[in-house]
Amino acid sequence: MAMLEIKDLEVYYGVIQAIKGVSFQVNEGEIIALIGANGAGKTTILHTITGLIAPKKGSVIFEGKEITKVPAHKIVSLGMAHVPEGRRVFSQLTVYQNLKLGAYTRSDKDGIEETLQEVYKRFPRLEERRNQIAGTLSGGEQQMLAMGRALMSRPRIILMDEPSMGLSPILVNEIFDIIQRVSDAGTTVLLVEQNAKKALSIADRAYVLETGNIVMSGDAAVLMDDDSIRKAYLGE
Repeated sequence: MAMLEIKDLEVYYGVIQAIKGVSFQVNEGEIIALIGANGAGKTTILHTITGLIAPKKGSVIFEGKEITKVPAHKIVSLGMAHVPEGRRVFSQLTVYQNLKLGAYTRSDKDGIEETLQEVYKRFPRLEERRNQIAGTLSGGEQQMLAMGRALMSRPRIILMDEPSMGLSPILVNEIFDIIQRVSDAGTTVLLVEQNAKKALSIADRAYVLETGNIVMSGDAAVLMDDDSIRKAYLGE
């Protein structure tokens, strides 16, 4: 059984159909990349999975349970976390306060403290800057904070939306190393990323989205070698 299954998803913005009957699945322990051009519908799919947008048709099934109509805050409690596009940190709060908010669905005080120490170990810069106002962090540090905040909920799956956006090549490499380590530590990852080359380099499998349709899917390594993918998304 797949950990996350999307079946025949249709999403509209008014009369415009953004997602046109999309189906795919994510198995436990995988890194799955969802790649495609701007406006293909990648972010819309993530927002629908995490309850921020209601689909017109279709189902979202997480660990065997239909969650299509479950409110977003309850989806977090089920074991799913979302790192949004643009990082969306609470800019007026400190790093520490942002991280604590990531655990708002949890009540196990000792466990929260343990997770906080794990996040600090994974992101030493966040510990160094724990009392700093989040809005004053660099773009790369804010991305680490957004990821750390999501990990505070102890998710079984983490959805990441454009984690490399606006970052320098060195920071992009660092962020992708972190995503790989998060996966290695046992968290399943669904990754939306315009940097198709980086996404395919760490993914197990990938789906290619064009104007609301999945047009290709398969092993990431195979897609990386596909001529049409190379021309369209890898700039080769």
